[in-house]
Amino acid sequence: MQRFFAAFTALLLITAPLAGAFAQQDPFETTIEIFKEAGESGGLFDVSYGYAVFPKIARAGIGVGGARGTGRVFVNGEPVGDSTMTQLTVGLQLGAQGYRMIVFFEDERAFNEFTSGNFAFSAQAAAVAITAGASATASSTGNSAGASGGQRDATTVGGFHRGLATFTVARGGLMYEASIGGAKFSFRPL
Repeated sequence: MQRFFAAFTALLLITAPLAGAFAQQDPFETTIEIFKEAGESGGLFDVSYGYAVFPKIARAGIGVGGARGTGRVFVNGEPVGDSTMTQLTVGLQLGAQGYRMIVFFEDERAFNEFTSGNFAFSAQAAAVAITAGASATASSTGNSAGASGGQRDATTVGGFHRGLATFTVARGGLMYEASIGGAKFSFRPL
């Protein structure tokens, strides 16, 4: 495991110049507005118990990869806590990307499960093309898909699976991937 973390640290150092491209974090309201205008995700704001918004997630991989981002959790449109997403992946992957993400909670049970401390999404398989491209994901968080020529004209497709619905919109970068991994979310109440 120590070798894995050493390799992951080296990967982050190699891609550090890319981090500057994502250094300026957008306000949460801007990210929420993008998802409200992006198709299926827009309709979930009215029917969800709450949601977690991640304005900036940076991801990189060369065989072994990872992603990290910080977000805010909302109930009835009001912030109730902060969350951090950390993801590790292994498989065929090369590149770096940045994206926005939102996780909707269908009901109080899903919200309580997410905010219970350290919530983890199980393994996933994904293929993603970023910027003027399309993406599709099938995982324990549900199925989602999207296409975008830019952040302001993104579209999302998908719905709840086990009480959660997850959507992403590209910020930039390029990532080729056929990997297996999992994401872990921590929660800190405000």
